[in-house]
Amino acid sequence: MDEMTNNRMFMKCPDLSDDGTKSDQELKLPQPPLEKAAVGEIIELPAFENAVRTTAYTDLLDNRRSGRAYSDMPATGEQLAFMLWSVQGVQAIRGANRYASLRPVPSGGARHPFEVYAAVLNVEGLKPGIYHYLPLEHVGEKRVSVEFTAPLDNAGDTITDMLAGQSWAAKAPFTLFFSCLPYRGEWRYREMAHRVMLIDLGHAGQNAMLSAAALGLTSCCCAAYDAARCDEVLGLDGLHEYTVYAVTVGQESQKAAEN
Repeated sequence: MDEMTNNRMFMKCPDLSDDGTKSDQELKLPQPPLEKAAVGEIIELPAFENAVRTTAYTDLLDNRRSGRAYSDMPATGEQLAFMLWSVQGVQAIRGANRYASLRPVPSGGARHPFEVYAAVLNVEGLKPGIYHYLPLEHVGEKRVSVEFTAPLDNAGDTITDMLAGQSWAAKAPFTLFFSCLPYRGEWRYREMAHRVMLIDLGHAGQNAMLSAAALGLTSCCCAAYDAARCDEVLGLDGLHEYTVYAVTVGQESQKAAEN
């Protein structure tokens, strides 16, 4: 089969007949951690309860649009905190072995195979840099902590490089980068895991865009990115953890809003 046909077959639900092969979960092997351990300075962001401006669901659906023109207005720590919580916050841990986390976004088998990094350019109270979200710091709470992992030198040029030359992205006060730790899904679903994880990624992207709309901000989900450059900047090994998605977030420019 050619590459196009292979990709079509990948999208289809596979033959689920039992071939006798067991997943690592069925083999009683240890599950992968629900969160990548912090190694850097941990920072608690401001409470976000008062940051939300729109709560009516129909208004959110009406207002959700991809936006690529941002004003110079900085984002607030509250806005960043809400965005992070809405895409990967942990509301509860379930199961006798505490193997499942419940979050605002759904995930097949409650595997939640993603980590979220914020590339901060212009957020009040934070220096430019890469911040890793730590959802297990506040299970069941609407609080958010991040760890500072790296400075962001030549921030605008770096974001442009990461997002495959899309220079408009360098105007966004912050960009969320999703990485995948594939073994979290593979542990349960073996070779079917990757299809499920791609579906999960769409759920997370929609949550991000609706959450940005709730804050009165605009956003843009980006599948065009330089994977190697993203992994380098985020400090990922590219095999056991690798970049899979990006979402720019910020205040829409007045000119764009009027068009």
